[in-house]
Amino acid sequence: MSGPATPSTAGGADFSSSSTPLKKFKLVFLGEQSVGKTSLITRFMYDTFDNTYQATIGIDFLSKTMYLEDRTVRLQLWDTAGQERFRSLIPSYIRDSSVAVIVYDITNRTSFLNTTKWVDDVRNERGQDVIIVLVGNKTDLNDKRQVTPEDLDKRAKELGVMSIETSAKAGYNVKTLFKKIAMALPGGSAEVKETANTSESALALASSLSEA
Repeated sequence: MSGPATPSTAGGADFSSSSTPLKKFKLVFLGEQSVGKTSLITRFMYDTFDNTYQATIGIDFLSKTMYLEDRTVRLQLWDTAGQERFRSLIPSYIRDSSVAVIVYDITNRTSFLNTTKWVDDVRNERGQDVIIVLVGNKTDLNDKRQVTPEDLDKRAKELGVMSIETSAKAGYNVKTLFKKIAMALPGGSAEVKETANTSESALALASSLSEA
């Protein structure tokens, strides 16, 4: 894993000083195949959307620095594969995570119902020492909606987790999602002032499964 980057900042501010070490938080994205996990990360990182669907193979890793009012944090975004053959990899990535972002497709009720299983998986590995966010993606397909905002609110309250609806395609609520996460992170609740890409990408593949 690469060391902390030192992004350029307006006004020449130096966030890389040894007196202010960069705090890192691991976010793991979970959910069924094709719900939009990768698209949410891509929209947040690069403000783009790819209409061509390509399933994530194994685990993909990106990072981004966020500047808060009282600190600078590095978010490590781990994009997991939704296919069943990669499920055995996921617990090891949940184990040391600070945040679990569990995504479902609002046009696919099964993906919503399965969020309970994903929350259980996270709690089994991390107990209560983790932030969990339930994300209903693809609000741009509202005419095909099978899960209402009320369904999401009810499920989130039952599970004791945060929740939000998004559209990676339209960019709706994506920045808000990450802002909510940043404000909930341990060590402060400051408002996000700006974000800057300091991206690095690594593809973690399971060699034993790559040919499955």
